[in-house]
Amino acid sequence: MLKFTCCNEVRQFSEARQAQLLRGIVRGFERECLRVDTTGQLARTPHPARLGSKLTHPWITTDYAEALLEFITPPSTEPAYPLAFLKDIHRFSAQQLGGEYLWAGSMPCRIGPDKDIAIADYGSSNAARFKMVYREGLGLRYGRAMQTIAGAHYNWSLPQDFWLALQSCCAGDADVQGFISERYFGLIRNFLRYGWLVPYLFGASPALCKSFLQGHPSDLTELAPGTLHGRFATSLRMSDLGYQNHAQDKMSISFNSLADYTQGLESAIRTSDPYYAELGVRDGDHWKQISDSVLQLEAEFYAPMRPKRVAPDGMRPAKALKNLGVQYVEMRLFDLNPFIDIGIAPEQSLFADVLLLMCLFRASPPISCREQGENDENKRRVVTRGRQPGLQLLVYNREQPLQTLAHELFDDMAPFAAMLDTAYGGARYAQTMQTLRQRIDEPDRTPSAQVVEAVKKHGGYFDFAFALSKAHTQSLQGLGLDDALQRKFKASVQTSLSAQQQIDAAPEEPFESYVKAYFD
Repeated sequence: MLKFTCCNEVRQFSEARQAQLLRGIVRGFERECLRVDTTGQLARTPHPARLGSKLTHPWITTDYAEALLEFITPPSTEPAYPLAFLKDIHRFSAQQLGGEYLWAGSMPCRIGPDKDIAIADYGSSNAARFKMVYREGLGLRYGRAMQTIAGAHYNWSLPQDFWLALQSCCAGDADVQGFISERYFGLIRNFLRYGWLVPYLFGASPALCKSFLQGHPSDLTELAPGTLHGRFATSLRMSDLGYQNHAQDKMSISFNSLADYTQGLESAIRTSDPYYAELGVRDGDHWKQISDSVLQLEAEFYAPMRPKRVAPDGMRPAKALKNLGVQYVEMRLFDLNPFIDIGIAPEQSLFADVLLLMCLFRASPPISCREQGENDENKRRVVTRGRQPGLQLLVYNREQPLQTLAHELFDDMAPFAAMLDTAYGGARYAQTMQTLRQRIDEPDRTPSAQVVEAVKKHGGYFDFAFALSKAHTQSLQGLGLDDALQRKFKASVQTSLSAQQQIDAAPEEPFESYVKAYFD
C-alpha cells in the first residue's frame, strides 16, 4: 500500500486549485548520439564547424568522444516544448553533417581499438583543456569504448510556489531551501528503489555489436553473426557491460541527505586511489588525468539519478549543492529508442512526470547498506533479463514477481497521473499510463523486445541500427526549418564561435595553477 509523507498531501494537490501549481514543472532533455560515416563506422572528422563551438554552444555540444554529439534543450514549463525543440536541433544538425549520419541506437556502431576513438577537443583555453584531460582520464580508467555509449537524460524540477504550498501542508523545515533539498533527496531514494521500472518499460539496448566488447568475455549469446544479445535483456547500456564503474562500488556516497551526499563526493575527489596513482597524473607536460583520486570530478560519479544545481562561475558542483541546495534532478536511465528519429518517444516524459511525483510524495526512509544492495540487484536483474517469464525481484529480502510489483507501482502512480491531468486538462497522463501498463503482461510490446525482432530481420545489430540511422537522418534533412528558426540556429552558431575565440585569446594562468584553483 502506498504510504505518503503527509496524510493529506495527495488529496490537497489533487484539487484543481492546488494542482495548477504543477503547471510550473520545468523539464528538459539531453540526448547523446554518435556521428557515423557513410559506411556506418565511427566518424573520424572533427566536430562540424557549422554546428558551432562545442565549448560554448548552449544546445549543441559533445560528450566524451569527438564524434559523440550531445543535444540539450532549454528548460521549459511547456510539457511539449523540450521534444519539439529537440526535433528542431536534430533537423538543423542533420543538415550540417556533410554526408554523415546520426547513429540511432544507444550501443555504438562497429568500433575499433581505443586509439581509434578520438577524445573531444574543446580548444586551447584552460577550461577547454580541463574538459579534455578529464575525458582522457575517463578513457585511461575505464576504456574509451564505454564512452561511446549514448543515452537520454531528463531534467526535472518543481516550481517555488509548489514547494511553499507543500511546506505549509507538511509543516516542514522553516528553511525553504533546506526543505526542498530534503524532499528532492527523498524523491531520489525512492527512484533508486523503483527506477527499475524505467529500463523495463523503455530499455532499448538488448543487443550490441561484438566489436564493443573489445575481445573481453561475456555471458551474452549470439543473435546473428557479429551480434551478441541477452535473450531477455532490456538495457545492456545500464548493465555491467555498459555505463557502469566498478571502481566506485566501494565508495560510500549516500543519498540519505544532502550533507551525506556532498561529503561523500568531496571525499572521493580528494582521496587518492592506489591504481590511479600508479597510472600517473602527468607524463612530463602531458596530463593523463585530472588527478589520481577515486573521482577526478564529481561528474565521474555514475548514478541513475543525480541532484543538480547550476553552479555560479568558479564553484564546484558539490560545493554549489552544499551551499545553495538542490535545484533540479537529472534522471539518467533512458536508452535511446532507435525507432524514433530523435531517440525519445513522447510517452517517456509523461511517464517520468508521474513516476517522479509518486517518488516525491511517497514516504522515503533512509537507504541502508542492505537495501542498497537489494536496489542494485533489482536493477541488474531487470536490465539483463527483465523480460524473462516469472522473473522475481527482491523486496525486504524476499523474492516477489516483477509483474506483481510493477502492477502495484502503476496502482500507486494512478493518483499522480490524475493529479497531472487535473493540472493540464484532459486525460493524457492517465491514458499514457494505461497503455504503458500493457507492457507488464505483454513484454513483446517493450522496445527491447521489438529491437530483438528487428535485429533478427536485418541479420544483425549493425545492419539494423545503420539502416535506421540513414533513414532518420535523411528524413530529418528533408524537414526544412522555417526562416526564423534557421536564423536562430545560425546566430547561435556564430555567437558560440565568437565566444570561443574570446576565451582562447584571453591571457591565462598556467594549467597546473588552474587545476589547483578548481579544487581549492
